[in-house]
Amino acid sequence: MKILVATEKPFAKQAVDGIKDIVVKSGNEFALLENYTDKQQLLDAVADAEALIIRSDKVTAEVMDAAKNLKIVVRAGAGYDNVDLEAATKKGIVVMNTPGQNSNAVAELVFGLLVFTVRNFFNGKSGSELKGKKLGILAFGQVGRNVARVAKGFDMDVYAYDAFCPKEVIEAAGVKAVDNQDALFENCDIVSLHIPATAETKQSINYALVNKMKKGGIVINTARKEVINEP
Repeated sequence: MKILVATEKPFAKQAVDGIKDIVVKSGNEFALLENYTDKQQLLDAVADAEALIIRSDKVTAEVMDAAKNLKIVVRAGAGYDNVDLEAATKKGIVVMNTPGQNSNAVAELVFGLLVFTVRNFFNGKSGSELKGKKLGILAFGQVGRNVARVAKGFDMDVYAYDAFCPKEVIEAAGVKAVDNQDALFENCDIVSLHIPATAETKQSINYALVNKMKKGGIVINTARKEVINEP
């Protein structure tokens, strides 16, 4: 089987070497496409690939049409909104993801962004502390739970809302569950977004919702850009 790693934004070298070692030792063929700048490069590379490993790269119906032998797409990450699932289903291509694998890294990024923000972007002027601030977590999956864990170390007051996670599960993690996302924005100083990009969530973080926050509120988005109505 020919296994192609196609990443516009490359994995770390250590990760690529590890994948290659596993592929070769299992008797399969390894191929690599990194830092590509044109869609045609991807279309050419997948032409004879039977398996495809990606990050946030777009695997559209066009890509699948070009990959006549493709059997499986694996996305290194929690979501798979960058893969056309309908087209994959029609062609019998299996699509898989790797939830939880980067959840701690994303949680650390949340707090890197938060410290930078509350310290006035390190401009030399006095800022504020995270201690005692109310942090709202929108979606309590793997990343959200890691954010809650780190937040406790900062002695923050942690709240969460997840339409698909029972309140008792959230509260069992030592986090205060709220009834809806409006309550999260109304009550919290900071809201950290961890929702997927779906038909229901795209553009959902809008003017009306953000304006429920108190003056000086902070929204951190390490999820998908599509969930925020930026205009």
